[in-house]
Amino acid sequence: MGSRVRELAGATPATRDRYVDLLRVASLAAVVLGHWLMAAVTPDGVGNLLAVVPALQPLTWLLQVMPVFFFVGGFSHALSYRSLLRKRPGGSDDSVYSAFLRARLQRLLRPTTVFVLVWGAAALLVQLLGGGGGLTGVTLRMVTQPLWFIGIYLAMVAFTPPLLRLHERYGWGAFAALAGAAAAVDVLRFAAGVPYVEFLNFAFVWLAVHQLGFLRADGRVRRPALLAGAGLAAACALVAFGPYPLSMVGMPGEKVSNMAPPTLALLAHGLWLVGAVELLRAPAARLLERPRVWRTVVAANGVAMTAFLWHLTAMFGVYGALLALDVPLPAPASAAWWAQVPLRIACAAALTAALVAAFRTFERPAAPTAPGHPAASGGGPLAALGATLCLLGVLGLSMVGFNDLLDGRTALLIAIPVSAPAAVAMTLGGWLLVERAGRGRGAR
Repeated sequence: MGSRVRELAGATPATRDRYVDLLRVASLAAVVLGHWLMAAVTPDGVGNLLAVVPALQPLTWLLQVMPVFFFVGGFSHALSYRSLLRKRPGGSDDSVYSAFLRARLQRLLRPTTVFVLVWGAAALLVQLLGGGGGLTGVTLRMVTQPLWFIGIYLAMVAFTPPLLRLHERYGWGAFAALAGAAAAVDVLRFAAGVPYVEFLNFAFVWLAVHQLGFLRADGRVRRPALLAGAGLAAACALVAFGPYPLSMVGMPGEKVSNMAPPTLALLAHGLWLVGAVELLRAPAARLLERPRVWRTVVAANGVAMTAFLWHLTAMFGVYGALLALDVPLPAPASAAWWAQVPLRIACAAALTAALVAAFRTFERPAAPTAPGHPAASGGGPLAALGATLCLLGVLGLSMVGFNDLLDGRTALLIAIPVSAPAAVAMTLGGWLLVERAGRGRGAR
């Protein structure tokens, strides 16, 4: 792996924006570290450190960095789709769209599918043996929660072509339209009490952040200080005078969460984060010119999705080992708890590294379809249907988990009850459709 990393790092073209690669890795690493730190596990269950110590909630304004990842996604998707258009100048919209979806989703869905299959088999075995209680049951329920991010990212990939066309025509106006739609949803939700309308902001808020990546790709984020200041001021005002909570992550028992579904306050938070990271662009670019630093970023990018998928598995594995060895778990936020934090994080990192070593091969993309390869007629709609099924499947699985797999347990996905077996079936079926659409009808 080391020689492969050195080869990739050495072949990096001078035109590549290395800072975007750093932001991708750093944002996922911040999410992983935040999950490890916020988990307040006791023999009785799993809580949230931010609920135990509410004074720590302002830290979420720094550590809730998912908007940065989606911003980077918009940048990458714009470059990727335009590159594909240049390589297939005579291709139909359907063929280009299906090839784009398959290329972008391979490194996302291959490791995700393996994760789903491994945990599904483990959950089935546990329940057939009569287990599923205590920490095991909590693990089976919570280990799939990060999949919500995969689902949202799938939607961003699927909507890239039409939204990129809107960006090319209207620029900042396209972003403003999405932001305005997010604001209208919150007005209908909080002022008019319209039921279920809040779920629309899963699209409007995150696609607005994604749209900022298009603007960055065209060099149109020219005043990052103004963007950061306006976003921070808006977020502060919305939290101070509106119905929005202080925490930018979901809290147990909250009537309103800024995350699920996303709110206008979270969009303002995303604006300030995007402006802030853009202000750090020049010094970070100089740092990334150092070969050793760049090789580290290249290596981390190659396994980032695998590490993200398995980091909660590692965390619960560490806590399970502590309980099995009768190591006392101190009360969350106590002095003994804080003293134990470095050891728990180090063990979780080591176990995550072992899981990455076991599953990293599935993050390597398959051979791309040749530019002249004939695509299937109607491949675009088939690919869109596949992406939609994957989106619904992974979102449903993130909500229902694997606990009570054989008991028919369901969770509401946009007012529709979804079970774990149904979510798994949608995920696998959607992936097969995307693969078929991208390869073309003549491919075996």
